[in-house]
Amino acid sequence: MIETKGLIKTIGDKVILRGVNLTIKKGESVAILGPNGAGKSTILKIIAGLMKATSGDVYIDGLNFKKDSYEMKKRIGFLAHNSFLYDHLTPLENLKFFGKLYGVSNIEEKAKELVNEVGLGFFIHDPVRSFSRGMLQRIAIARAIIHDPEILLFDEPHTGLDQEAIKLLNEVILKMKANGSTVIMVTHDFQQAVQTCDRVIIFRNGKIVEDLDNVKNNLALVTARYTEQVACL
Repeated sequence: MIETKGLIKTIGDKVILRGVNLTIKKGESVAILGPNGAGKSTILKIIAGLMKATSGDVYIDGLNFKKDSYEMKKRIGFLAHNSFLYDHLTPLENLKFFGKLYGVSNIEEKAKELVNEVGLGFFIHDPVRSFSRGMLQRIAIARAIIHDPEILLFDEPHTGLDQEAIKLLNEVILKMKANGSTVIMVTHDFQQAVQTCDRVIIFRNGKIVEDLDNVKNNLALVTARYTEQVACL
């Protein structure tokens, strides 16, 4: 479903990605691990259409992102450190706004349902500027899935969350997987990676150095392989 060919990203004299070739099948759940500066977030942003590669291509279902970016972006849900929420709006208003951008039908009903699903129904009419980090991330989760995306991209989504919010996020990931969505998650949290993903890709110095399949709940294997690769630095 998702394919990158020869992705290179440079910023000034610094090479971030070095000819990355990656194929992810429809319905796969993939965690991307690696030390800081390995290129993890960069490739996620390029796949999301938030950053342009210096050279190389991204394909989704055989369509080139450069030529069909508008149609492709409608199929993607993106969750990062930044909530992308408007702080003067309420959870309901934020979700209605983003839902309308994606052309979601019955948006008010769906927005209310999602606010309740993430456990913030009591705060549905409060401006999000007063929310804690965990509360903001809960609404951001709802924002990312308001349009039932085929592809979910997560950039270190568990950072700063309490245990209840982590559990909620994992439930959302597993639910979307069960519905056939493709999931790619950049993370430093090995435990969450093996709980929610079946495949782990390890980046180092802008390249893929390990591609491990069938890793669900196999924390020992992922930790060992990661340690071996980082030791090569």
